[in-house]
Amino acid sequence: MATYNKRGYKTPKPKEVLDNENEFDEVLESGESTTEEVFNTLDQTASRTEEWVAKNQKLILGVVGVIALATIGYLLFNKFVAEPKQDQALNDIYQAQVYFNDALTNTQNPDSLFNLALKGGEGKLGLINLADEYSGSKAGNIANYYAGMSYLHIKDFKNAEKYLLKYDAKDATTKAIALGALGDAYSELNKVEEAINSYKKAAEVEEDDFTTPKFLMKAAQLAYLNNKKAEAHAMFTTIKEKYETSREAINIDALIAMTE
Repeated sequence: MATYNKRGYKTPKPKEVLDNENEFDEVLESGESTTEEVFNTLDQTASRTEEWVAKNQKLILGVVGVIALATIGYLLFNKFVAEPKQDQALNDIYQAQVYFNDALTNTQNPDSLFNLALKGGEGKLGLINLADEYSGSKAGNIANYYAGMSYLHIKDFKNAEKYLLKYDAKDATTKAIALGALGDAYSELNKVEEAINSYKKAAEVEEDDFTTPKFLMKAAQLAYLNNKKAEAHAMFTTIKEKYETSREAINIDALIAMTE
């Protein structure tokens, strides 16, 4: 027989449903309580922070003032001390560069001009003093380069090594030249491994048909002369395969045959 629900009659909920609803209510109540506690905590923290700031206002303003003064001092130092000093250094180094360039074109007595570049003349500082006095600056770095190259030309290879190692190249051209010159200094000082590595680095700075085969050839020849035939063979072969139009490739087949 069919059974009909009476008006207002509600089917009793299973026990687990009632339990779940009770748990949900508890969670809501707990959440409201937790949220209220969080906001109370934040209010308390904010109040303590405001109290601390008010209490230490002089200290905070003092620290901010010190930072501001340090920043202003740094800017003023750069504008009125560092920049004028840099300009003076570049002006001083000009005469040394003139001596250096004249020495390169003078076939009669270049060493005297290289020495003038190194030690100074006409009331101007030489490269040695410039490198020392302006150490860490652009002018000091340039002085290291020219000093190293000057010492190399007058065959003072120890000092050439010293100054060329200090030089921090900012462009590919002088970097390759400086590394190649350092290789020359190492070679003269019988530092074979250092020389070969320096030549290789010079060849890798900026690959082209001039500097790369030139320094590879120097490295390969030095390797061959020191019984490093396999290493020399690899570099001679690279010159043949990649730089066949270079001057170094003219007799490369004979050099390759010597190292096979």
